[in-house]
Amino acid sequence: MFLLGKFNRLRILRDTSVGLFLGDDEGNEILLPNKYVPKTYEIGEELEVFCYLDHEERPIATTLQPEIMRGEFQLLQVAEVNEFGAFMDWGLEKHLLVPFREQRSKMKEGHWYVVFCYLDTKTERLVASNKLDKFLDNEDLSIKEREVVDLIFTRSTDLGWEIIINNRHKGLVYSNEIFKRVAIGDNTKGVIKRIRPDNKIDVSLQPMGVNVLEPAANKIYETLLQNDGFLALHDKSDPEDIKATLQMSKKTFKKGVGTLYKARKIEIKENGIRVI
Repeated sequence: MFLLGKFNRLRILRDTSVGLFLGDDEGNEILLPNKYVPKTYEIGEELEVFCYLDHEERPIATTLQPEIMRGEFQLLQVAEVNEFGAFMDWGLEKHLLVPFREQRSKMKEGHWYVVFCYLDTKTERLVASNKLDKFLDNEDLSIKEREVVDLIFTRSTDLGWEIIINNRHKGLVYSNEIFKRVAIGDNTKGVIKRIRPDNKIDVSLQPMGVNVLEPAANKIYETLLQNDGFLALHDKSDPEDIKATLQMSKKTFKKGVGTLYKARKIEIKENGIRVI
């Protein structure tokens, strides 16, 4: 059986006036409309197609690449809101529905939200949800401390930013450890800083321990070269000035400066640091 919401490798069965009919080894068939039919093909050839339901809830295939697939989280824009819910633009002709019951708060047309795509077992339709916690599992962790992971930013809170880790777990980056501008839906790398006894996960956006020294030193040195070899930053500088210039904490800055000084790449002055 071909999988809705996924790419499937299917065999061309026959050519018709409306398109190609594709099939699997179990006798299931699906239409690839004419607009997606390749210029050259042969009966029996296999094609990689994405399968979903059309406007009449019939299985349909396409060669287009959707912005989200079943089992994934992604930032999407609301194209329309009506009596059924919010419809997200995911790069296909038929928009992806987020029913009202699956909205954390009422979605608005034109706004962007991180959603999860899944198959509704009751209706057998592909839908999405903005209630992300339902699809995240911190009971059975597949990560460990100091591991480099993939992150998606989902929501800003009083403590910091809630994030999705490796498309599976929920974590937090504290506000005082963020030294660059971030927004909902941003994708980046991070490091697992701490796994608490209750399986809550703290994440750092910067490498940890001794690993932070070389990247920090390189960042400072590159910025020095871009500013005629001088930065008016030193160990008594305001942390906010350091953050604005280098997107790093004062603690990391001091470690990076120490590395450069020991390597005799800079000299430390009363009013800042200068390349030797």
